[in-house]
Amino acid sequence: WFTIEYGMWFTLLLPGLMKLGAPVPLGGTSLHIRRSVIEEVGRWDAFNVTEDADLGIRLARFGYRVLVLDSVTKEEANSDFVNWVRQRSRWYKGYIQTWLVHLRRPRRLYKELGGAGFLGFNLFVGGTPLLTLLNPLVWVLTLLWFVAEPQVIPSMFPGWVLLMALTCWVIGNAAFMYAGIITVDVIGHTNLVSAALLIPIYWIMMSVAAAKAFWQLIIAPSFWEKTVHG
Repeated sequence: WFTIEYGMWFTLLLPGLMKLGAPVPLGGTSLHIRRSVIEEVGRWDAFNVTEDADLGIRLARFGYRVLVLDSVTKEEANSDFVNWVRQRSRWYKGYIQTWLVHLRRPRRLYKELGGAGFLGFNLFVGGTPLLTLLNPLVWVLTLLWFVAEPQVIPSMFPGWVLLMALTCWVIGNAAFMYAGIITVDVIGHTNLVSAALLIPIYWIMMSVAAAKAFWQLIIAPSFWEKTVHG
């Protein structure tokens, strides 16, 4: 799952953001940036646990573009659940930090990023950890409806909201799994097709990491939780 996700990130999502002109939250692997540009944008936030993602937003605010090179850097996939949660919760915490810091002056951010960039920033940087955290709530409500049909649930979801939710559920999930299948073909790991079809289980793991990230944001916002490699 982690291999599929990383492959999707670097072969589909980042090039897609680049072509849309949206801010690109950088990853920590194989970055090439002029030192003069780093200094111009204020270097990086030493208290942010995803300082690379924050740097990507800074570059966009200063009018710079991030381009994706046609190259591959091999990286070890995190294959231990506990170790994976440590890493993912840190990433989510850093995304929330980046989102909150840059939204301190939303009008100025909107002016610097433009409408499309501002929307992309909120959906991609803020929306990723927030939606991951909210997913279990929606799953529980769905389970309650099928088991007990409490009438409070229909009152929370009028017809037009329910229609939108069902559309996202059917088309969104199918599109995401299809993107996973495309990814394993592009990166040459066709043996992972079955994993791509089971990727909704991975989302449960993501929600666990998101819950931990929000808790750590309160009690230890700048704590860098180490990830064991090798």
